Amino acid sequence: MGTKAVAPFSIEGWEEDVYDERPGARLSRTRITKTFTGDFIGTSEAETLMCGAAVEGSAAYVGFERFLGSLHGRAGTFVLHHTATGSGGQRGGSWTIVPDTGTDELTGISGAGEIVIAEDGAHTLVLAYELG
Repeated sequence: MGTKAVAPFSIEGWEEDVYDERPGARLSRTRITKTFTGDFIGTSEAETLMCGAAVEGSAAYVGFERFLGSLHGRAGTFVLHHTATGSGGQRGGSWTIVPDTGTDELTGISGAGEIVIAEDGAHTLVLAYELG
């Protein structure tokens, strides 16, 4: 993919609604708001469905996150599709820009990314994208 963007972020809000807490797994809907700095300056709102397994550290989630701000100086919005799992200290996932969701100066954006978590717990979005 063409251009790489690195954007540290902080989680500003976390509103969890548990809808099933039976043995084996805890299921919830969670709304997450974030603030970004770096190559993407702006905010995002995500809606996720989360599954926390009975074993600590085992979990999965899916969701959609709308970004609003400026990516390398181009203003607009786009939507990122998340899917991730983790178990036994290992994690994996996919973070893909939903086709045709870019607006304004981000119209035609495509790409994928990852969330990097530093040893100190700091989170950073690394996004590889193209503007078509």
